Amino acid sequence: MRILVVEDDESLGSGLCTALGQDGYTVDWLKDGLHASQALQSEHFDLVILDVGLPRMDGFSVLKNMRLLKSEIPVLVLTARDAIEDRITGLDAGADDYLVKPFEVDELKARVRALIRRASGRASAHIEYKNIRIEPNAQQVFMEDKEVTLTRREYSLLVELVSHPGHVFTRDVLQQLLYGWGDDVESNTLEVHIHHIRKKLFSGLVRTVRGVGYIVDAE
Repeated sequence: MRILVVEDDESLGSGLCTALGQDGYTVDWLKDGLHASQALQSEHFDLVILDVGLPRMDGFSVLKNMRLLKSEIPVLVLTARDAIEDRITGLDAGADDYLVKPFEVDELKARVRALIRRASGRASAHIEYKNIRIEPNAQQVFMEDKEVTLTRREYSLLVELVSHPGHVFTRDVLQQLLYGWGDDVESNTLEVHIHHIRKKLFSGLVRTVRGVGYIVDAE
């Protein structure tokens, strides 16, 4: 799961990247609205954490541009403004949730999990696919009630694929969702992760669509 943090406060932005990275998310960080708006038109993200008071383009404008371009990426708006008018403006512009600074990181993480869950069309906190159960809150994976140990990126890749059964992901999209801008990616890294997932769970879990990408078939 890949998250874009758009926050111009150095301390808060760095802290969010560290906290979310510890939970297994791939996190990219931008500090102004213009760059964020451009990135959202060319990159793939699962969720955006968006500050309102940004240089070059404010958060509300970034959000309005996203929705005008038909982007359905969940957006969690952060702001120091607690006036009801600002909350209404954000929600009317297309925000999915709203968090007023200062806030507890654990609450932000819970809201992130809820937004990702809703975007995947799930009511339950856990993900089930055939004999696999994923517990996102604890980042645990079970097959037939036996825990399976995955690396951080194997786990992220599994969650991405299983959360969208029947959807074919291209190799480029999966790499964007697994690796941030500062990560070094070797040419066969994605294939290695897929191989390990198949070996640790079962071989038919992830199917290769030749010339296109990978898919977890709909049940």
